Amino acid sequence: MTIHIVLRAALVWLGIACLAVGNGLVRQSIIAPLVGQEIGLPLSGLTLSFIVVAVTYTTFGFVGARAKSSCLFIGALWVLMTLAFEFILGHFVAGKSWSALLDVFDISAGNLFALVLLVTLLSPYVVTRIKGAS
Repeated sequence: MTIHIVLRAALVWLGIACLAVGNGLVRQSIIAPLVGQEIGLPLSGLTLSFIVVAVTYTTFGFVGARAKSSCLFIGALWVLMTLAFEFILGHFVAGKSWSALLDVFDISAGNLFALVLLVTLLSPYVVTRIKGAS
């Protein structure tokens, strides 16, 4: 795997991150006021999972990774970048406490962030296999 593949993968993740922020804004400003947070939160998690797969599907040819190990590395990189974004921005920019930030893992409250991370990890590998790469 080359540095060009890693840089392209990081660029794709940046697009996913922008769409994730937009997804959260739509949830907070439109969906949750209409249907409530208890429906809006899991719906947003499912939507974000779909976004991750759709962006991966449409851009992974550009990334250029083909080997299983490269795809899994990129998925792990995306997960680490997502966690860093969530926790560093959440704590140091938004001023949230660490315990409040850990609430994203509370599945019983309807938060599907763990599912989003799993989809993020596996989507490069699964999409590459679906598209028929060797």
